[in-house]
Amino acid sequence: MKTVEWKIHLSSSPEVVFEFLTTTNGREQFWAEKAPERDGVIHFLFPNGETYNSKILHIHPNQEFHIDYFNSNLKITVAPSEVMGTDLTLINEGVPDSEYLETHAGWVSVLLNLKAVVDFKSDLRNHNKNKTWDQNYADN
Repeated sequence: MKTVEWKIHLSSSPEVVFEFLTTTNGREQFWAEKAPERDGVIHFLFPNGETYNSKILHIHPNQEFHIDYFNSNLKITVAPSEVMGTDLTLINEGVPDSEYLETHAGWVSVLLNLKAVVDFKSDLRNHNKNKTWDQNYADN
């Protein structure tokens, strides 16, 4: 098992970033086609039709968001940046060795789309079920 770790700087405040992570509307703008939460479980639907029910493991408002994500542990923290905005850290623990490269690259795609949506109000995804990550499209 391996760990993926990424950091990204966002111009928006920690409160704004955290809302995108922890609300249905927010997640659907940058992460998944559908991502409603019911009873502490996020029901993700991705462009390729794949689904996953992520149990919310921990939330500390405007600071930490932890979920079970494809049988791994996803921890996202947000903190005010020294130069306005937010520094976000993503740590995905328990990634199988065989899935590490795809997971590592996949998080770059998700995080850059988060930045585009949060800071520039622009969704970079193509929203086309025939042009997904599975067909080597980076903009799904």
